[in-house]
Amino acid sequence: MAAPAAPRPDLPSTGPHRIAVIGGGPGGLYAAALLKRLGPEREITLWERNAPDDTFGFGVVLSDETLGGIEHADPTVHRALQKEFVRWDDIDIVHRGHTQTSGGHGFAALGRRRLLEILHERCASLGVRLRFRTEAPPAAELAASYDLVIAADGVHSLTRTAHADSFGPCLTTHRCRYIWLAADFALDAFRFETAETPYGVMQLHGYPFSRPSPGHHPSTGQAGPPNELGASTVIVEMREEVWHAAGFDTCDPAESTRHCARIFAAALGGRPLRSNNSSWLTFSTVVNAHWSHGNTVLIGDAAHTAHFSIGSGTKLAVEDALALAACIEEQPSLPEALAAYESERRPVVESTQRAAAASLRWFEELGTYVDQPPRQFAFNLLTRSRRVTHDNLRLRDAGFAAAVEEEFGCPPGTPPMFTPLRLRGLELRNRVVVSPMDMYSATDGVPGDFHLVHLGARALGGAGLVMTEMVCVSPEGRITPGCTGLYTSAQATAWTRIADFVHTGSPGTAIGVQLGHSGRKGSTKLMWDGIDQPLDEGNWPLVAASPIPYAQGVNQVPHTLDRAGLDAVREQFADAAHRADTCGFDLLELHCAHGYLLSGFLSPLTNHRTDRYGGSLENRLRFPLEVFDAVRERWPDDRPMTVRISATDWARGGTTAEEAVEIARAFVAHGADAIDVSTGQVVPVERPEYGRSYQTPYADRIRNTLCVPVIAVGAISSWDDVNSLLLAGRADLCALARPHLYDPHWTLHAAAEQGYPGQGAPWPLPYRAGSRTPPAGRTDAPKPRLTLG
Repeated sequence: MAAPAAPRPDLPSTGPHRIAVIGGGPGGLYAAALLKRLGPEREITLWERNAPDDTFGFGVVLSDETLGGIEHADPTVHRALQKEFVRWDDIDIVHRGHTQTSGGHGFAALGRRRLLEILHERCASLGVRLRFRTEAPPAAELAASYDLVIAADGVHSLTRTAHADSFGPCLTTHRCRYIWLAADFALDAFRFETAETPYGVMQLHGYPFSRPSPGHHPSTGQAGPPNELGASTVIVEMREEVWHAAGFDTCDPAESTRHCARIFAAALGGRPLRSNNSSWLTFSTVVNAHWSHGNTVLIGDAAHTAHFSIGSGTKLAVEDALALAACIEEQPSLPEALAAYESERRPVVESTQRAAAASLRWFEELGTYVDQPPRQFAFNLLTRSRRVTHDNLRLRDAGFAAAVEEEFGCPPGTPPMFTPLRLRGLELRNRVVVSPMDMYSATDGVPGDFHLVHLGARALGGAGLVMTEMVCVSPEGRITPGCTGLYTSAQATAWTRIADFVHTGSPGTAIGVQLGHSGRKGSTKLMWDGIDQPLDEGNWPLVAASPIPYAQGVNQVPHTLDRAGLDAVREQFADAAHRADTCGFDLLELHCAHGYLLSGFLSPLTNHRTDRYGGSLENRLRFPLEVFDAVRERWPDDRPMTVRISATDWARGGTTAEEAVEIARAFVAHGADAIDVSTGQVVPVERPEYGRSYQTPYADRIRNTLCVPVIAVGAISSWDDVNSLLLAGRADLCALARPHLYDPHWTLHAAAEQGYPGQGAPWPLPYRAGSRTPPAGRTDAPKPRLTLG
């Protein structure tokens, strides 16, 4: 995070001289103070419609990173803050009468009112004009008479609304209600407490923001005024339907406050809660396509919001102010400064919003986690945003991490990813899967030497399960001419050679086959010649649930499968399963994802049938389940079957997360041993929410709703991610694709980097000499012994 340079009293400041600030929250005040300090001759006016001592919310949490930026930019403000902070390290997670404590986290908080007082005093001392109880003129009017207008007018920004065409705002509301309250005593730690009530699950988030006076301790239960016992922020949150069922929708604010205190009486030691004009809110995620318009710029909640459960609202606003001031000092013109500000801040904000979205969703789905074991529940909560990971938590609190590992079942010295997993008669020696990856390198559907080397190398690389690419059940079911198949004896012979090598060359590694049919996405060029583009010549006819081309005007219109066609395809899958058995595959996966034939039946965007195979979800499931049953009948009973699904189409009107759970439930009821949870690739107009482990929340939801094993996929790239997902109970297996293209020995290297030499990832005998990192050049040159003046 950039911090503006200290002012030079001998030089005039650069950039805008007349500055208007709309909004007197921390972001607006701090921006005004910084710009005035950097340019004492500047004329800066700030409008705030509330009184100076009006504030909503209670405590504010700031990170060490943010405080470091403040210290460099304005030591005066930093010193004032340091005097006020409450600091603590622990997080307490209370669930079903059990308290799990994790330390080493490092928090600093103070009262929001006191923060504003410090910033008011700093602005006044620098000469910023503060106009309280005064509505700011419209931004357009200010922009005509000021060089710069800073809109820090919050989540309900009038500036953003007035210029929506320029800023391009998108506001998304969510599924929980919450209320900000306070307790007049200081909690010992950051506290998360779950209450399972007759109405549903409720959650308390609490943290101290004011110290007890000397001689008092918050755990004594003594009554006393706030200045003696300190104070804590208490946020109560629950799903909308729980809020209605509990009657909060008809409570006045005072009764809501009393009701929350009764529900969480144990956490509060029987003490009351208080409000400050508090009301029940629904969180809105704010995203803007652009943060500036002419000489008007958005900062803080006006530009972006991040859910309170990761405590980033004030942090982001203050960091915005720091970056904006720095860019104004560094850039030669205001347009360049505003562009640099957005370029610097947007990636940071988007990363924070992704983490906040993961945390928000976790609390929305809290009810699916309440049956987890106590330590796993706590670990799951701590790692919900994916910013805290297993390895990070081991550094913060090794004892807590070890207790979680023991509860999970890790043998001593064994990372979670190297614990075995049994599916029917197959025991996988570790939890790493080489995800199916189309290689487009077959001839007439026959896998060749390339496939032997490709899959053989990854088997030697230590993964517990190596999956083939999608193996097609008919010539017409191929995606491209380079796709493999299992519809001829020559193909079966070639696959037998590959399966035999995996079993003999890397004993203990399992190999699975994924069976599929391209449906409307077939008859296209090899990926590197034009993904999803039809062949220039030699096209074959396509079949699908409905006559809808993948890309209108680009791909051919598929034929609708009639009764005879449905029966023929079902038998093709069953025949391929029989051949897979004779090849020696250990596991079979049915591909019902990514817009291919069976996926095309499941999605309402691609299935417009009016017969018994279309319409309701039950009907859309009918044919995929018929295929599953036919395959299961031909596949040996002691060998597991999995099903890959797209848990969302990432498109309006497509498969929902709720439907994905029901799809998984149906396959499990028919005998699926695990669900491989992917997303998207069903329609070309999809809008995925990319990010690290971005698909895992869908696997998480299915696993913890249905208590069924799941395979998680999607931008899982580090062994730390794998360990974290497993320990949190979000997945049972993790499938990685691109990491295994980058490094065929990814699993063995993960073991070496974690110092694990066990049988969960044994090095092949010919490779054992490479199990240690090769030595590099010398870096331990002798240090100087003497310093001569």
